[in-house]
Amino acid sequence: MEKIYSSADEALADILMDGQTIAIGGFGVCGIPEKLIMALRDSGITGLTCISNNAGIDDFGLGILLKTRQIKKMVSSYVGENKEFERQYLAGELELEFTPQGTLAERLRAAGAGIPAFFTRTGVGTVIADGKEERVFDGKRYIMETALNADVSLVKAFIADRSGNLVFSRTARNFNPDVAMAGKITVAEVEKVVEVGEIDPDDVHLPGIFVDRIVVNSNPEKPVERRSFRTRSN
Repeated sequence: MEKIYSSADEALADILMDGQTIAIGGFGVCGIPEKLIMALRDSGITGLTCISNNAGIDDFGLGILLKTRQIKKMVSSYVGENKEFERQYLAGELELEFTPQGTLAERLRAAGAGIPAFFTRTGVGTVIADGKEERVFDGKRYIMETALNADVSLVKAFIADRSGNLVFSRTARNFNPDVAMAGKITVAEVEKVVEVGEIDPDDVHLPGIFVDRIVVNSNPEKPVERRSFRTRSN
């Protein structure tokens, strides 16, 4: 089956609808599928629940979907760096499910592995535990966290072959493999496509069975999330 699509718009055209749960890879602005996010914005769908570590910055990444008010709820571990995210949340305009970063990764991984729930000590005794089942194992308290399944997953990789096997670039791997595994349909934005067999099997970070569609973006933007400078003494 051909997995390569000519554009992000084409790759998403027949799989999006209002009210879906969309999982999106990336950490800040590192390793985000920027073209797919733009196509998601241009689709005009609304009422989305977005699963992502955070929402990028105001004018890049998921920040552009917050600006157009297409996101109803965020499942995230961090809300910094995005003033619109902060404003909407504090104004009661955006639902937010805070999830500790490691727990977020494990909830996504669990979805891909077919595990409906698991117990963790992270969040015990805090607001994270509110409304969640609690059990004691070996004298220690644990809370139950459920898997995060997505209708559609959007991820960013460095290289794909035509079967969808993916190679990620260093830290841009971040949440992307777990996000890809959690989606019913997964679309990968990549910088380069090669023929099957050109990627050494030992170099494959994510098997193609988890990838349904591929879009090429050979010249992605690489913005700096926050520039900081050290004052040098004379």
